[in-house]
Amino acid sequence: MLKQRVITAIVMLAILLPALFYKTAVPFNVVTLVLIAAGAWEWGRLNGCQQTASLALGAVSLVLCGLSWYGGLLDKPLALLWTVAGASWVLAAALLLRHGIPGWARIPRIIRLTSGMAALWLAWLAIVQARVLGINFLLSVLLLVWVADIFAYFAGRRFGGRFSKRKLAPGISPGKSWEGVWGGMAGVLLLALVWVYADGYGQQSAETGSVTTPAASGSSLYSQVYSRHGALVMLIAVLFMAAMSVAGDLVESLIKRSAGAKDSSNLLPGHGGVLDRVDALLPTLPLAMMLVSL
Repeated sequence: MLKQRVITAIVMLAILLPALFYKTAVPFNVVTLVLIAAGAWEWGRLNGCQQTASLALGAVSLVLCGLSWYGGLLDKPLALLWTVAGASWVLAAALLLRHGIPGWARIPRIIRLTSGMAALWLAWLAIVQARVLGINFLLSVLLLVWVADIFAYFAGRRFGGRFSKRKLAPGISPGKSWEGVWGGMAGVLLLALVWVYADGYGQQSAETGSVTTPAASGSSLYSQVYSRHGALVMLIAVLFMAAMSVAGDLVESLIKRSAGAKDSSNLLPGHGGVLDRVDALLPTLPLAMMLVSL
């Protein structure tokens, strides 16, 4: 299993990194578009669709994202869309986690399929718009989710159950603890502070001509929120994003449990499926775009 995970991770990095750092955003947009289409196929399978219908959902996601690209949405400010998307994610996650696994099964399939396709489309549009804003900005969002996950894992392993006997969501993901959540939040706070400092240091050095500033590839999410709204709002926003990354992970776990599936698919050997890798990004990417468009 470990060998599979390592090989799959190396292959994915070999594809994603050159696409991310290419001089234009086109290769990255194409790679992420393929991943979103695969996620749409998995979404159909998790919601009881047969193979043909699931493939059709993948094709629909390709067309929907392609039309958004062709229509020039990638370069347009979409403040209203991101505000509605962010608010919808917060409300939907709260309701789904409140009603648990039985509540998901009671939602009509057409609503489940439509909402999932909308979430995937919004995630793709958000990640490619983030790439337009700059590699530094995009990486700051991605690393927030990854750091939250890593710190949560180690904090949960080390301190799980020590300060809170109650599990985070025992009926959905029994292994997650509140200590893990707190550890993840501590990790993203540290990340944000270091990144804001690094952005500021790079900018000062660039003004003296000694180095190239990271802001040349776009200011990070943290620096943009900090410069517009101050340190307190930035720290609150970071904690909110970390909380929503946990919510995204729990929502996908809820849906998999409802479907009786361990993974969303086996497209990524050792890692499960695409949705297993991007579940926490589905809410955080639109929320990041909302924060910088307010």
